[in-house]
Amino acid sequence: MGNTADSPISDDPTPNSDLDSTTASTVLAEVLPGVAVVFGEVPVELKLDLIDFGLVPAADRTQISTVLASIGNTATVAGNLGNAFASVQGLYRISDATQALLKAGGSLAVKDGANLGAVFANGKIVGQARLIPLNAVSVAQTVAAIGPALAMVALQMQLSEVTGLVRTNIALTSQVLTTIRHGQWAELTALVATVDHVVDQAREVGSVPTSLWDTVAGKRADLRKQLDLYRLNVGNHIRQIHRLDTHARREYLETNAEAILFDANALLSSLKAWTGYQALHAARARAAGLEDAGEARLVDTIAHDTRTELDSALAETTSLVGSLTRELRIIAELPGRDTLPLTGKRKDSKAARQTSARLLEALEPLADALHPPAPPLEAPGVACAPKSLDLEPYLRILRWFLEDGETLRVLGFPDQLDALDPVSAIFSVAKEKLAAAMDKAAAKTLVAVTDRRIITAKTSAFLEQGEIRQDIPIDRVRYVRAATPQDKNGRLAIDLITRDENIRWLFHTDIDNTQVDALAAVLAESMTIPDVERDELQRRRYAPIEAGKKGEGTGTRSTEPTGSVATTCDAE
Repeated sequence: MGNTADSPISDDPTPNSDLDSTTASTVLAEVLPGVAVVFGEVPVELKLDLIDFGLVPAADRTQISTVLASIGNTATVAGNLGNAFASVQGLYRISDATQALLKAGGSLAVKDGANLGAVFANGKIVGQARLIPLNAVSVAQTVAAIGPALAMVALQMQLSEVTGLVRTNIALTSQVLTTIRHGQWAELTALVATVDHVVDQAREVGSVPTSLWDTVAGKRADLRKQLDLYRLNVGNHIRQIHRLDTHARREYLETNAEAILFDANALLSSLKAWTGYQALHAARARAAGLEDAGEARLVDTIAHDTRTELDSALAETTSLVGSLTRELRIIAELPGRDTLPLTGKRKDSKAARQTSARLLEALEPLADALHPPAPPLEAPGVACAPKSLDLEPYLRILRWFLEDGETLRVLGFPDQLDALDPVSAIFSVAKEKLAAAMDKAAAKTLVAVTDRRIITAKTSAFLEQGEIRQDIPIDRVRYVRAATPQDKNGRLAIDLITRDENIRWLFHTDIDNTQVDALAAVLAESMTIPDVERDELQRRRYAPIEAGKKGEGTGTRSTEPTGSVATTCDAE
């Protein structure tokens, strides 16, 4: 399992002799994807990460323990592990890193028929545990008998998940949200408090008696209204962001920052209340399901529908919060920007910066919980830049433009020729024309090449406003040439032909030529022309001929086509 902050088991498959000599007293049995039931002794350091069973009925806990203990006493999980099943402790969320490792075929050392791992806390080994993966549990025929019980476990984990996010976001209520929409917030928080109170009391008594259920049963329509309202608001923000260009999108995010924060937080709160209500409903159905098969099936339906709704709402919230957080983080890194018009009423730049800092401080814990930030960027191996240029300011801003898993391969700082005739940009030897165009159009440019795209920006606009100029997918590269020096200063040039345009970059003489060649080489890796474009060029070539033949058939006099005909050729 992944050795991460939220995972207690190391992914090092190498057995440790000291650990192997100790009998594991903790067992994690993965009963649902990413969800494990914890048995045995739990190290003190890990108890904070343990999730209690909450609304899962006591009878279901006993049933789960009995079934998994029967697995533990079989040859599949032999030795001393069966003893650990005598004490069921709670639930544990297996980290994404752990799941990715297991899906990729990674495994821990195997002992007593289960996977062996060292339990880490604060970088130290505090114990030893066995993990029984989902595939080992699911093969047992008896697991089918605890389906409804596992549905209750799933609902409890869903409630725990959204509760944790709302708790992470608690700073927003005091720092931002109470300044606007007071009435809406009061109505929502009253509903949330009511559901929370009933959930807490149900957990204390271990069931959902009628008197408790009646407290929230009539709130369904109100809860649904709140959830739909804020899903609609968040959806509207997302649609606005997606349909606007870069400049308008930034302006929208800055102007509506507080409203976005309110709607995102309100959606999470309403989602928490709705999930709590559904968990209470499922607990009622589970109790009635002992005598009514329809009620038992309803538990599965509630768990499935709630998970679907939770995933969808969290995806929307992650998208919206991510867009705003990215914008605020870029603004925080802009060394050349003095003002931030977060709202039309804030004209004072100092107040605007303070507002931005407060919003970011309040938002970052939630943003990080929804989507962990990418690590700081390091300078790539290829950097076509003067030795005196400090790359750090560019890397700090560029970090927030890259997508998950995207790798920065090259940074370059050329002059880019704008509006230069395409043929002249590649083939012309008329130095006077080239020099005149260069003097008129050259501007210091940032070029960032990743494994997915080519990002260009004017350096001044990038540092002052965080604005990019072009975002070219790497699969649009058609041809690349590192040209010999053509201007009087002997500067190297790179010609880039994409699907839509021709670009020329000129590099200053104080930039290492080998780095420029390396940039060209990285771009050249992507040179290709799709078959559909090749076929289109061929059709254009023969279209005038076919038109001429049709003209002859109707008595029209055929003529040679005028103008250029598109063909393919080598430029060297």
